[in-house]
Amino acid sequence: MKVLLDTNILIHREARTVVRSDIGTLFRWLDELHYEKCIHPGSIAEIKKHSDPEVVRTLEIKLGSYVVLKTTAPDTPKIKEIRASDQTPNDEIDTSLLAELVANRVDAIITEDRGIHRKAARLGVVNSVFTIDAFLEKVTAENPSLSDYEVLSVRKVHLGAINLQDSFFNSFREDYPGFDHWFNRKADELAYICTADNGSVVAFLYIKREESNENYSDITPSFISARRLKIGTFKVVSNGFKLGERFLKIVFDNASNLRVDEIYVTIFKHRPEQTRLIALLEDWGFSHHGQKTSKAGTEEVYVRNFRPHYEAQDPRRSYPYIRESSRKFIVPIYPEYHTELLPDSILHTEDAADFEDNRPNRNAISKVYISRSMERNLRRGDLIVFYRTNDGEGPAHYRSVATTVGVVLTVTAGIQTFDEFVKACRKRSVFTDQELKKHWDYRKYDRPFVVNFLYVYSFPKRPNLKELRENGIIASAPRGFMQLSEAAFRKLLEIAHVDDRFIVS
Repeated sequence: MKVLLDTNILIHREARTVVRSDIGTLFRWLDELHYEKCIHPGSIAEIKKHSDPEVVRTLEIKLGSYVVLKTTAPDTPKIKEIRASDQTPNDEIDTSLLAELVANRVDAIITEDRGIHRKAARLGVVNSVFTIDAFLEKVTAENPSLSDYEVLSVRKVHLGAINLQDSFFNSFREDYPGFDHWFNRKADELAYICTADNGSVVAFLYIKREESNENYSDITPSFISARRLKIGTFKVVSNGFKLGERFLKIVFDNASNLRVDEIYVTIFKHRPEQTRLIALLEDWGFSHHGQKTSKAGTEEVYVRNFRPHYEAQDPRRSYPYIRESSRKFIVPIYPEYHTELLPDSILHTEDAADFEDNRPNRNAISKVYISRSMERNLRRGDLIVFYRTNDGEGPAHYRSVATTVGVVLTVTAGIQTFDEFVKACRKRSVFTDQELKKHWDYRKYDRPFVVNFLYVYSFPKRPNLKELRENGIIASAPRGFMQLSEAAFRKLLEIAHVDDRFIVS
């Protein structure tokens, strides 16, 4: 496999002052899998213009460890169309990288540049263009025996119980003078942490509720009076396990429980990992507000409106709120896949130790459901109620239960090849590639389709089939996607003891 590395990946790899553990992990995987690390000639020209002469010198010395493309791909009509809108030499190099992919001269591109990803979507090759995180997710799923981590469990612990000397915290020390003093002063407060098998920290989150009378004099423009949740300290090391989404789910859950109006975070932008964090936050509805000035320097302020609202174009940006007027469906999911895909909906009869956060599909908010349902006319914003089928341990009318509600993001139907099917499911499905192959080949004249959805809410009480029937919600167990009436959905929320604050009129 030939992987074309964008200029930003090369600079992060060789820069003297920027240390990214995910870059080291990326290159370890590339070497382990014997992938060719390719460089476009345009990237070399771009590197030579870099402001750090040491980076330029180091890369020139190390070019021998990369495969520099000897020729460049000609422009196709679609590439010419993209190139016509390029405004800078960097834009032109980005398009040239994509030309290599379109011409099948390379198999994939790895880049942190969102502009390249947008162009790839226009060209129809977005499934072959990866961020570092997405590439690590891909290879981790394809090669579980080579993964660095067997179990990644998120825990809520007191700060005083955390090893402050872990190298994970070095970037905080560099950015915030007195970080160790602050950390030790907070010893009795709680934070969320994720550690690898060897005890090293790979993710950390500290959050704080602030009342409407909080002093924000150091933020410009000023905040209006509101209840807020501050993301005080947040860092995730890319490792292919969707920990960023898992920790954002924790942020949103706390914001909901604390009934705040807004969530905000302050970020220095000088580190590549912080740029990636900003991109993740923007995907989930955070927007730039202004700046915060302190002794540590100037930080950028990003704010997420958490008042009830719904954004139809991208439900991620208003998550976890859903629209009352959306169509509602109920769909079955087998017990062996239910808690693997929806870990927060674990049943009391299941052992939580069997569902540690060691797979990307468990951590992600955005997930994949595979179906052959006769009903395929789902669309963005539709609501899905998941119905866990009978586990065989007792009568179906007691053991089959409705557990969860989600909202549809996208539906991928009419898939022509197994490779396309795998790409549509990658990382957000509970299935291995071998299991996906069985699903693909099960009925060759009835190929499955893929529903990408957001995991929104787990029912406090799980109504069983008997209760669903008695309350007129369904007449029989669902087979595939079955639409629910508005009255049936409302009754379901009632008997499931749902706090419906997340439903927007």
